Amino acid sequence: MRTRRKFIKNTAMGAVGITLLGTTNSYASILGARDRVNFAIIGCGGRAHGLAKAIGEIKQGRIVAICDVDANRLNKFKEYCKKEAGDNPKTESDFRKLLEDKNINAIVVATPEHWHAPMAIMGMQAGKHVYVEKPCSHNPHENELLVQVQKKYGKICQMGNQQRSSRTSAMAVNDIKDGVIGDVYAAKAVYANSRKTIGVGKDVTVPSTLDWDLWQGPAPRESYRDNVHPYNWHWFRTWGTGEIHNNGTHEIDVCRWALGVDYPTRVVSSGGRLHYKDDWEFFDTQMVNYEFEGGKLLTWDGRSCNAFKSIGGRGSIIFGTEGSIHLNRSKYTLFDLKGKVIKNELENKKKESSADKTMDTVGFDGLTVGHMRNFINAILVGEKQNSPIWEAAISTQLCHLGNIAQDLKESLNVDPKTGRVLHNKGADMLWKREYEKGWEPKL
Repeated sequence: MRTRRKFIKNTAMGAVGITLLGTTNSYASILGARDRVNFAIIGCGGRAHGLAKAIGEIKQGRIVAICDVDANRLNKFKEYCKKEAGDNPKTESDFRKLLEDKNINAIVVATPEHWHAPMAIMGMQAGKHVYVEKPCSHNPHENELLVQVQKKYGKICQMGNQQRSSRTSAMAVNDIKDGVIGDVYAAKAVYANSRKTIGVGKDVTVPSTLDWDLWQGPAPRESYRDNVHPYNWHWFRTWGTGEIHNNGTHEIDVCRWALGVDYPTRVVSSGGRLHYKDDWEFFDTQMVNYEFEGGKLLTWDGRSCNAFKSIGGRGSIIFGTEGSIHLNRSKYTLFDLKGKVIKNELENKKKESSADKTMDTVGFDGLTVGHMRNFINAILVGEKQNSPIWEAAISTQLCHLGNIAQDLKESLNVDPKTGRVLHNKGADMLWKREYEKGWEPKL
């Protein structure tokens, strides 16, 4: 029992409300260290470092291969894996070769966003389990296809919305279900940062260490510019999806979870590129309002270039008839109707960590470890996933709907059963992207 209690404490599974299949033999299967998941991490940028470190914290995980089209990043990341995870992975520049490797059980997709769904789909079709970073798709068509492929091939596929593995967030959701703030009717998702201008790029020679053609992959070909790689692709439509996906996926997902809703019935958005005049193609300021059946509301308040922290740099507020709840990655705070603090539960009970620490490009924290552990346990012993792809895809779809509403500057009527926009030719045109010949993902 001492071993069992230590296991629950370390993984925070008890409070999250997740159960393992079987009896104590399931625990023995995890703790026995015979079963192991061999990982290939694809994409060696900032977030990959947090994920590698998380795998290194879990006895049943091992990094056997890493892949990047940028040789400099690949070599540096290999040394990081040695130091932080204790593994000595082989290196590869073409991920397709890793899909052929039968020694690899699972892939981590930590690439630019235009690669997320195509690579995850190819991974499952090759017999690999997939941990795909958020957002799980570049467009709604990929979102739907990804869910269909998972169902067809039956592989474990989890999105990296790690707050779903938060002990305190799960506690809050359970308290909400028990009526701690009465009838819940609204939620607000907030992200504020002070990003700088990306300037106006100019065409330059592709670095000799970068395979620009494979970097683009499924995206239509464009010339190499000096303000795209390695990070600013987020703000270009060919490769990225904007701040609502880059960070809003997390907070919108938490709000949706707390409200107990799926797809909305109506979506309206206001915003634009208001702070700088440069190559940034998405919105640095965006306010999206979602309406759901039963009269519930959700608002996304995204500010990329103004870091005024009304509730901290990021977080979610849930409103009810008898009080409110503030959630971030550090804690759960319960308020009465007058704003008096009734309860303050820390994620790390020893000390309060700042949620702002998870706003860097690595984002390593205990939630990342817990989320990766849940993914590994789902593979090894059939543990219930905290963020199965069909669930994560709903939150990703809300982000897509927000961008479509903003692009069209129209109120979108949505089918709450399917998440599809009703009777709107403009939305139909934006549902799927143009793919480079030969790279379109398929069932």
